[in-house]
Amino acid sequence: MTLHTLSHAQERDRQDKLAPYKNEFYIPANSIYMDGNSLGLLSKRAERTLHELLNTWKTLGIDGWTEGEHPWFYLSEQVGEKMAPLVGGMQGETIATGSTTTNLHQLVSTFYKPDGNKTKILADELNFPSDIYALKSQLQLKGYDPDEHLVRVKSRDGRYLQEDDIIEAMTTDVALIALPAVLYRSGQVLDMEKLTKAAHERNIPIGFDLCHSIGAVEHQLHDWGTDFAFWCTYKHLNGGPGSVGGLFIHEKHFGKTPGLAGWFGSKKGSQFDMDHKMDPAEDAGAYQIGTPHVLSLAPVIGSLEMFEEVGMAAIREKSLELTAYMLELVEQELTDANFIIGNPVDETRGGHLLLEHEEAARICKALKEDGVIPDFRTPNGIRLAPVALYNSFEDVWHTVQKLKVIMDEKRYEKFENKRGVVA
Repeated sequence: MTLHTLSHAQERDRQDKLAPYKNEFYIPANSIYMDGNSLGLLSKRAERTLHELLNTWKTLGIDGWTEGEHPWFYLSEQVGEKMAPLVGGMQGETIATGSTTTNLHQLVSTFYKPDGNKTKILADELNFPSDIYALKSQLQLKGYDPDEHLVRVKSRDGRYLQEDDIIEAMTTDVALIALPAVLYRSGQVLDMEKLTKAAHERNIPIGFDLCHSIGAVEHQLHDWGTDFAFWCTYKHLNGGPGSVGGLFIHEKHFGKTPGLAGWFGSKKGSQFDMDHKMDPAEDAGAYQIGTPHVLSLAPVIGSLEMFEEVGMAAIREKSLELTAYMLELVEQELTDANFIIGNPVDETRGGHLLLEHEEAARICKALKEDGVIPDFRTPNGIRLAPVALYNSFEDVWHTVQKLKVIMDEKRYEKFENKRGVVA
C-alpha cells in the first residue's frame, strides 16, 4: 500500500480515534471543507446550545440573566474558563468578550505606557492588517506618528519571521510588543516562550494574537509568563460567524486598571450598585467593556464541549498528521504543477498549509467548482486547512487528487485570475 492509494487514506481513518467527531458537524453538501482556518463549521452541539439560549430568552425573559442552564450574567466568565485550557491559562485569566480588534484595542490601551524615549510598539510586517490598523490608531491617540513609532520586523523571505530578528528589534525605545502566534498566510508558529522571555529580560510587556492558533496548537501562556493574548472563536473553535472573542491576562496583572472601562468589567457583586465610581473585577473579567453578546456566545458553549473531551494534545497530534499527509501527497502528485510550498514543513507549522502559485485565484475557483472549499490569500496563496475534528485522511487524498486533475487539465483557465469580494 502506498501513499497514492485511496485505501491507504481510508485505513488511516479507521485507526483515527477522532474520526467519529466528523459526524458531529454539518458538512456542506457534496463538498470537502478545507477552510476551517477562516470559518469553522457548525456542529450539532453548537446548534443545540444556541437553541438552549434562545429558549431561555423565550421562556424566562429578563430572568435569563440569573436563571436557566446558562445564566447570561455569568456567561462570559464561564465560557472564558472553558477556553483557559486551550491557551494554558489559570483560574480567572481568560474571559470571553468582544472581538479580536476590540480586545486588542483594550489591551494596548492598558499595556502601552509610553515614557520618555520608550514610545514604540513592535509588531511585524506579515501580521494581519486589522492588528496593524489598531496599533496605528492607538499610537495616533497618544499623539505619535505611526510611521515613526510602529516598528515592523522585516521578513527575510516574505513568508516567515526569524525569532532572532524579532529579539534584535526589542530595543530600549520599545514600550510594547504585539505579535501573531501563528502567521495567517504561511502558518508559521512563532516560539512564544522564547519571545516572551526575551521581552521580559528587556522589561517590555508582550502579547500575542491567537486567532490562527487557538484550537489548532497548544499554548502555555501562564507558564511562559506572557502578559496578554487575544483571539477570535469562529476559526478553529467553530463558534460561528461573528462569535464572541476572548482574551488572556496573566494573573500577575490582576488589579491593573483596564485602559477602556465598561460596566461589565465591574465586580459581579457590586455591578448593580449603580455607583459612578467603578469597582472593577480583580481578574480578566475587568477587561470586559460591554454587555455579553449572549446569542453569539451560545454556539461557543457547545463547540467547546468537544475540545474539553478530546484535549488539545490529541487535536494537535492529528492536525500535524493531516498536514504532513497532505504535504507528502502534494510532493508526490503535483511535482510538475509549479506549486511552491509556502508553509514550514517541520512542526513549526500551524493548522493549515499554504500553496503558492501565480494562478492561485483561478485555481481556488476551480477547486470550489469541483467541491473543495479552499481559501485564497492575495497575491498568490492557496490556504488548505484539514481540521482535526471534521476532516479525514480521505478528505486530504481527494483534495490533492482533484487539484492534480485541475492542474493537469488546466481547468482553472476558464476563470479570471482575480479574487472575489470576500477571499
